[in-house]
Amino acid sequence: MDLRQLRYLVALSEERSFTRAAAREHIAQPALSQQIQKLEREVGLPLVQRTTRRLVVTPAGEALIARARRMLAELEAAQQELQNLRGLLAGRVSIGAMHTMGPVDVALALARFHERHPGVELTVRELASEELAEMLRVDELDLAFLSVTERIESHGLGLQRLVLEELVVILPPRHPLTERSSVRFEQLAGDSFISFREGARLRELLFAAGREHGFEPKVMLESNEAERIRRLVAQGMGVAILPHSDAVAPGAEVAVRRLTNPSLTRDITLAWREGRRHSPAAARFLALSLELFAELEG
Repeated sequence: MDLRQLRYLVALSEERSFTRAAAREHIAQPALSQQIQKLEREVGLPLVQRTTRRLVVTPAGEALIARARRMLAELEAAQQELQNLRGLLAGRVSIGAMHTMGPVDVALALARFHERHPGVELTVRELASEELAEMLRVDELDLAFLSVTERIESHGLGLQRLVLEELVVILPPRHPLTERSSVRFEQLAGDSFISFREGARLRELLFAAGREHGFEPKVMLESNEAERIRRLVAQGMGVAILPHSDAVAPGAEVAVRRLTNPSLTRDITLAWREGRRHSPAAARFLALSLELFAELEG
């Protein structure tokens, strides 16, 4: 096997299509298929299963892909180090971000980095925190802005918290609890919730608080967009728990109240795979992000 074949296999696993993978790698589709078949013969195991509807990676393929990503990442890092020595910083940085980033302005970091290093390609993936963490562990992302859960904290990631933000409850304008200056969580037991989807830290915090008070929050609707959640609450579809910055931002009219018993917070943390040797471009993006957002925690 060679690195070219491994790169094709990784592209195929991410695109789930021979046609899209071939276009991404600038190779004819039959040639890519032949290289994958050759790799399968060399390892003596099927790596992908081809059907008329979809492409499935086999367990052997997943195992090889995990190793291949690390090998390719190390090769790219070595290439970028050599380019950096020649003063030609280039390459690609893959960044993950959860759906609601509060006071952490990822767009500012991207723009500032592009000004300094216009030759570097930047890609951004928006997903739930646990999905981002898993992508970091397999080197599908270089860095990610996420919120830490127990599963994230205990599994091989380097973490630098940037900010800790208060969560508040947002209510329809005519909700009975708008008469109060703050809301105890148990007072929401009879309400329907508009919640972030499975895997989101805010959903995890919502259900943990419910368990603490002996009830499971009833989720009426789900969305990973804070502004859509606000619009739904404004229309009387339910109540929601949001970061303070999202709750008070311009948008749909809702009542914002402090949450007590318990009060809740969520973090925004910059994460990377512990022990990974970053390319110079990724290392510089990491350093820039820490520089830009260092004072938020205070």
